[in-house]
Order: sequence, then C-alpha cells, then structure tokens
Amino acid sequence: MHIPPFDNDNKPIIDIENNIVPNIYFNIVKLSKNEEFSICLKYYEICIVPATGTIEVNIGGKTFENVGNRITDVWDGEPECVYIPCNQKSLIKCVSKNCELFIAGAKYDKILEPFVVRSDDIDLIQYGSDDTKTHRKIKHLLGQKQSNQVGRLLVSELFTVGAGGWSGFPSHKHDTDRLPLETKHDETYNFRFKPNHGSALQLLQSEKEDHGKAFHIVNGSTFCISNGYHPVCVLPGYEMYYFTILAGYSQRPLVQFFQPVHEYQVDLIPGIKDMVAKFK
Repeated sequence: MHIPPFDNDNKPIIDIENNIVPNIYFNIVKLSKNEEFSICLKYYEICIVPATGTIEVNIGGKTFENVGNRITDVWDGEPECVYIPCNQKSLIKCVSKNCELFIAGAKYDKILEPFVVRSDDIDLIQYGSDDTKTHRKIKHLLGQKQSNQVGRLLVSELFTVGAGGWSGFPSHKHDTDRLPLETKHDETYNFRFKPNHGSALQLLQSEKEDHGKAFHIVNGSTFCISNGYHPVCVLPGYEMYYFTILAGYSQRPLVQFFQPVHEYQVDLIPGIKDMVAKFK
C-alpha cells in the first residue's frame, strides 16, 4: 500500500491495528522549540528517531536528554533513538529550533526497560557494489546489538550509496512463518530523496503472480508491505533514504526468503549474506 506524502498534523500515518500491517504503528511528528508530544501505546513498543532536530524524552520519570543531532536532513549526521516500552506514558519535548520525528511501533505486550541509542551505538553495514547497481548502507538503530532489550521491533535507516540503483534485491519476501526458510514480518518504509525532487519505483509481486505492480514513490512517501517480493529502484542522479520498520509475528529475527528465480544472485552481490545476518 502506497500512502503519498500529506500533512498528517502529528496524527498516525499507520495507526494501531492497521488492516494492511496490523503489527506496525508509524507516525511523523513535527515540533517547534519547547513544544511537547505525549504518547502511550498499550500493546505496542515504540522507537522515537529524530529525522532532524534534538529532543528530550521522559518515560516514567526517567529522562533521556539531547537525543538527535541532525539539522538539515537525514544525510546530516548519524541517527539516534529512544526505545519506549509498551504501556509507558512518555513525554517528548523539542529542545532545538524544530524537529521532525519518526515514531515506529511494533505490537508487543511485555513491558521492558527504556533505553537510548546514541550515534556511536548504531550498527553499520555497507554492502553491494557499483558494478551490480546495489551499493547500499544500512544503519541499524534497533538491530542485533539491541536484541536482548527489545521485543519484536526492528528499526533501521537505509541509504543508497551513490546516485541511482537498486535496493532490496535480490527480490525477497517475509510473509509466512515457516522456519527455517522464512518468518512473517510486517514492514513499513518512509522515503526521502536527495535532491528532494527525486523519486523511485517500488515493486510488489505476490508469490502467486507472474508479474507484480509498480508504485511511484516520491519524497515523503510511506509504503506498507504485508506480503510479496518488494525490491525498489531509485532514479539515476538521486540518492535515496528510507526509514524501515519491521515487526515480527512469531519472533524478532528476520528470515528473508529470496525469490527462487533471482536467488543465485545472493552469491554475486558482495556482502548480501552479512547484511541478512544483521536483521536479528
């Protein structure tokens, strides 16, 4: 499902119990200095990521200060985030001139401990190559390093390296729980481009179809994936970023199933297996 960019007025873009991706919550919140935003989701754990700006987050009397250091856009420095357990009332305050926040959630019912992830705690992996048009960088905010602190939520920032090329290839899916081959994970993206008038094609093909659909993705587009193979291609001359939320049904670690006709390219694209191993 493609949701074109719109002014959501700090209201959820993907609300709880969404009919496409019921395990995911997603909101974009924009605040000016000293403005506050409160949130408490009973059955969803949450990750707050400043796309730009700096925030202070108070969770049940515990305060995390000066989270976020990017000013211009998502390419302007390394990300940071705060993890908020389910059913925990939290107050977010903008302490910079303004801020734009990504709020990612995954359905979960156990109350864990809140924590902050600073820029030097993120897990970075770069893979692919210019020759294969698959050069990409992934910054895991809630990834393998946080596996013992989080329930079902995986949060990453993905960047194409260079201008143009493919991401999410070889085509893969994760819509069926059938270990050890595959896990069922809902997924949601929010896209940004540099320059911001860039765009991309998001492909989506179910396992039963001979051909799928293509969606025109622009700056600020949100895309929800509940099933099917889903590679994406950015136009030549533009850099692409997408904020990625994954929420598992039976477990947190993601097991991708590569489309059989393209699976052989796993051995041709440098670093693919290392990339797959990081989604834990």
